[in-house]
Amino acid sequence: MLEAFEHQKTTSEFILANPATLVTSDPGTGKTRSVIDAFSQRKTGRMLVLAPLSILGASWGDDIDKFAPHLTYTIAYAKNREKAFKSDADIIITNHDAVKWLVKNLSVLKGFDTLCIDEFTAFKNKASQRSKAALKISKKFVYKVAMSGTPNSNTILDIWHPTLLVDGGERLGEKFTRFRQQVCTVFNNGFGAQWKDKPGAEAIVGDLIKDINIRYTLEDCIDLPPQTYRTMSVTLPPKILAKYKLLEDDSVLYTGMGTINAINAGSKVKKLLQLCTGAVYDQDGVAQGIHSERYDLVMELVEQRKHSLVAFNWKHERNHMVALAEKKNIKYGIIDGSTPAAKRKDIVDRMQAGQLQVVFCHPQSAGHGLTMTKATTIIWASPTYNAEHYAQFNRRIYRAGQTLKTEVIKIAAKNTWENAVFEKLEGKLTKMEDLLSILKLNKTGEAA
Repeated sequence: MLEAFEHQKTTSEFILANPATLVTSDPGTGKTRSVIDAFSQRKTGRMLVLAPLSILGASWGDDIDKFAPHLTYTIAYAKNREKAFKSDADIIITNHDAVKWLVKNLSVLKGFDTLCIDEFTAFKNKASQRSKAALKISKKFVYKVAMSGTPNSNTILDIWHPTLLVDGGERLGEKFTRFRQQVCTVFNNGFGAQWKDKPGAEAIVGDLIKDINIRYTLEDCIDLPPQTYRTMSVTLPPKILAKYKLLEDDSVLYTGMGTINAINAGSKVKKLLQLCTGAVYDQDGVAQGIHSERYDLVMELVEQRKHSLVAFNWKHERNHMVALAEKKNIKYGIIDGSTPAAKRKDIVDRMQAGQLQVVFCHPQSAGHGLTMTKATTIIWASPTYNAEHYAQFNRRIYRAGQTLKTEVIKIAAKNTWENAVFEKLEGKLTKMEDLLSILKLNKTGEAA
């Protein structure tokens, strides 16, 4: 069995010393290993792991097999959930939404004393049914650890409810409104009141939670080759650009199949972004194809490289690229919401074995827990709206095990919203990094 890295050992020790723990280390630093080792050393009861559905087996199951083979585990899917919890396994691994079932079946938690929440941003919305259920069950555990490498991808407010889950409100308070007043200011954007992070909000929060938080950057832990970012600008054909301008100015688009209207500003931006990628979805969710030139470029980039990951956001993008891959005899895999867990693991294993040249991925489905370091390039066929998905997906290749230089290529059409979205993503990530730099801890667990 591979010996843990020093930062993983330190993280395990920190978890053992703190019944309530936040682990905000970068994706790829091995947070899962640290939690497993800490539980193995403490093991006073059983552990419940709440994780994204996509990584129940591919990340947690594999890591237990690899680093703690003496521990038993069961993966609880919806179809076998009751049976799984009635087993005598040391660790039960299930998806985030299972908390709603657990609230109605609290008796199955007898014998559990450790709760691990993987990717705690799933519970950042205090008002969601899932978050409310998670708060109820969290009170049943003695030891609680929550993990995320992207804790405040949108706003400092994102960290309030996950912290509440582990410490019961001891550090950021039990009242969200009071916390919000402490770290945000209110302003009117013309449509209503909105809250904006105060300057220095990250420092305030970092100081409040420093005693239960531990963080390592990837660069702290592993000597990795550099990762570069670049944008490849493309020009929309004149006819398509004219359609784009019409939709932008008049909120209407005429296609061969009918007329598409944008009912509000958010809808307009979404449809403009869709138009850049070659199709616009009507009110019935049917893609009305307009152009496909972009995917010739994407596949040229894939052909020039041995192993790549391509991020897509809409089905028509996936379909165009799959068709081209088959035409060019390029070996590929697909990871999106329709990919079963077993198939997902098989695709990851095949990529790592060098059997696939490209994996087409939806960032929400492939952004957490998966290691595909055989690939050296990530190609964004179109921008995502979600800063967390953007950051997490880029780490699939830039993590422990990577020995080569890596690159992230962003494709954006000139004079469109695509460039603005990528800029917005980078802006959100800059804000997130502000907090993460404050949360960074040295090996003694003191604020750096």
